[in-house]
Amino acid sequence: MNVIEDLVMEERRAAAQPSSDIFVVRGTNVSYDGFKALIELMGKHELPFYKSEPLAGPKGPSGLIDRDDVVIVKVNSQWDERGGTNTDLVRSIIETILAHPDGFTGEVLVADNGQAQFGALGSGGSLEYERNNAEDTAQSVQAVVDTFSGARVSTYLWDRITTERVGEYAQGDVDDGYVVDDSPSPVTGIVVSYPKFRTRFGTYVSFKHGVWGPERGSYDGGRLKVINVPVLKAHRIYGVTACVKSYMGVASDKLTGRAAHRSVGRGGMGTQMAETRMPALNVLDAIWVNANPGTGPGTTYQEATRLNTIAASVDPVAMDCWASKRVLMQAARLKGHQELSIFDPDNAEPGSFGGWLRLSMEEIVKTGYRATADENRMNVYVSEL
Repeated sequence: MNVIEDLVMEERRAAAQPSSDIFVVRGTNVSYDGFKALIELMGKHELPFYKSEPLAGPKGPSGLIDRDDVVIVKVNSQWDERGGTNTDLVRSIIETILAHPDGFTGEVLVADNGQAQFGALGSGGSLEYERNNAEDTAQSVQAVVDTFSGARVSTYLWDRITTERVGEYAQGDVDDGYVVDDSPSPVTGIVVSYPKFRTRFGTYVSFKHGVWGPERGSYDGGRLKVINVPVLKAHRIYGVTACVKSYMGVASDKLTGRAAHRSVGRGGMGTQMAETRMPALNVLDAIWVNANPGTGPGTTYQEATRLNTIAASVDPVAMDCWASKRVLMQAARLKGHQELSIFDPDNAEPGSFGGWLRLSMEEIVKTGYRATADENRMNVYVSEL
């Protein structure tokens, strides 16, 4: 088994403000306790996971997830084996949401768009692979969700609607599909698009505007939360895929003439995030990673390296910058790789990972969200299990 146990992950405190926080749990066994340790670490440093009174541990009045929220757990679904999000981690996140201290009355939806093209099967994404990223490799995302039969937990593979262009609910269109902007971004070239759909439990969701109430004819934007859960891995074209590039699974490449994927190198995923819905939390799956430069995003069992690490941040750019430099590059060196510029976030040459990550950051920042690629503006908190 390809396992690295001697990664060095040091805590650090920001030397400048404003700063972004990164939370890391080492030695996770992908059980409920691993993710529980992550939210406890977050709570210890004033980022409660649960919105609940009073402030205590992982809960507080400024918490991320309220008891009646509709939570989209956005995974990677285009690739099987180690190319998809770890399904044990998905289970842990769902269990944690359902364990809300005030009693969870909302809904959890596990979703992604594999674009109905390419991927492990040549036809886009799947939530029902035979070979999965889990301790029990037969455990698919759908199999995990099926174990929560008594709760409001479901899946939606947006591949099913990625060729269906629709209007918004407020325009009188109740069909499932993708809402697509009329023109491309003048900066990054992306044509922003996003899913709009009805869940298995009858909830109407616009990824951009929130939960639609047909009886009141309005959206509840604050009730829809996204937890972005990508795998940390190499990408043969864009260097690294993690939190920011994960939003390629929100856009429709089909309806935009592949403008979404072509825009990544110009910062298009930053536009996609900022102009639709930013994640409430980014949870990076580094239990198994692809630390082989120039490969990916598909990752076989043989290509993957086990690091037993999960991390979280509200800031997707900071998360990607830190993880590529302090996790992926370190793992690659320990595997004997020497040419690592394709992973290096400090390499800001046009077309490089560091270059497009910064362009994405500029798109996010200009709409008022915090994002940084400067390690001097990052706090890193580490917990060992």
